[in-house]
Amino acid sequence: MNHPAAAAVVEPARALPVAQSYDVLVVGGGIAGIAAALAAARNGARTALVERSFGLGGLATLGNVTVYLPICDGYGHQVIGGLGEELLLRSVVDLRKTQNALYFSGPPEHWRRGAATGERAGKRRYESRFNPYAFQIELEAMAKADGVDLWYDTRLCAVLGEGDRIRHVVLENKDGRTAFACRAVVDASGDADACYLAGEATQSLDNNVLCGWHYELSDGVGRIHPWTRRANNQGGKEGAEGPLFAGDKARDVTEHVLQTRAEIRAQFAQRRLEKPDVDIQPFGLASIPCFRMTRRLVGSFSLMEGHDHRWFDDAIGMTGHWWKKGPIYAIPYRALLGVRMKNLLAAGRCISSDPSAWDVTRAIPTCALTGEAAGTAAALACAGYDGDAHALPVAALQARLIERGNILDASLMEAAQPVLMPGAEAEATH
Repeated sequence: MNHPAAAAVVEPARALPVAQSYDVLVVGGGIAGIAAALAAARNGARTALVERSFGLGGLATLGNVTVYLPICDGYGHQVIGGLGEELLLRSVVDLRKTQNALYFSGPPEHWRRGAATGERAGKRRYESRFNPYAFQIELEAMAKADGVDLWYDTRLCAVLGEGDRIRHVVLENKDGRTAFACRAVVDASGDADACYLAGEATQSLDNNVLCGWHYELSDGVGRIHPWTRRANNQGGKEGAEGPLFAGDKARDVTEHVLQTRAEIRAQFAQRRLEKPDVDIQPFGLASIPCFRMTRRLVGSFSLMEGHDHRWFDDAIGMTGHWWKKGPIYAIPYRALLGVRMKNLLAAGRCISSDPSAWDVTRAIPTCALTGEAAGTAAALACAGYDGDAHALPVAALQARLIERGNILDASLMEAAQPVLMPGAEAEATH
């Protein structure tokens, strides 16, 4: 006998145990999340990192997007230091030789030996290409060494606040539904989940194309396939190859994974037809959907493409552009701050960045940069301001970031750039 589905059901109210208490709770274990957690812990905060998957690194490792994009401007000027540079170097710490077919290579020699700016200009940018499995293990070791409390298989369900502060987050894992007390929250979920649940203004995009970096074994020899449909890098649909997906809708998330894998299966079938005598096998599929832009915080200020080479007095770091030489963006602290909740910060691709600049702020090194800034700010705010990141003096945050090797140099905004003919553009490197 079929029963009609109810329009809604009532879940019984229940008291949730407060299972843990932390200074800083970081949501999401991608590059932004691990950077935020490391920074918070290194600045003395009791720190938890909650991750719904079973590994750290997000798209970089679980998604096989294995290029640690440049931390320079393409003309010899390094613009990211601190954890952004440390993670780049740690991504290839065990690499002994370049393996082009697998996309493994360390930073160029002229960057490793600290060559002068003029010598670096016009050469390969400061980047690495890493083994995602080795990097994932390295990130876990770093978290453990710095005392970060990791929680895998743990999903954020709700945030509970009092006035303008988040006091608890509600989580679900094998222990059931529990609450963690916290003094500050860093949303590094990639999808602005904590911001959305806290009632912050957010913006969502539904322009994600099919994408699935994967490996192939051909008679036992490995190679990478950095496969993706053509995407619009400015947050629009024009120029993107459909179908298109939203990363904050449950059905779209599943369909993106299923259709991506169906496409990969078809690609392998074609390769086997072309090489019938070769044993061709898929190996190392991405274990998470490879979304570019999903949902982001809309804060009091949003970074835009037109802010290239514009300095902000509350800058917490700088970044170049990953697919073209020349641009340098200063990232303002305001772009990391929640508006309703004073102890909520965003990091990574869900910071307050207009779609015109989202393609810059979602990149691995920029995620590390904003993650470190958010984690540092959260720890300092807990130490002196009851978690209120708005009350933290920006100068104190900037001083601590510089002390930890980050680059905050307004003079780089005036760095000499090549004179281009009208209509010409700097050459893209990716």
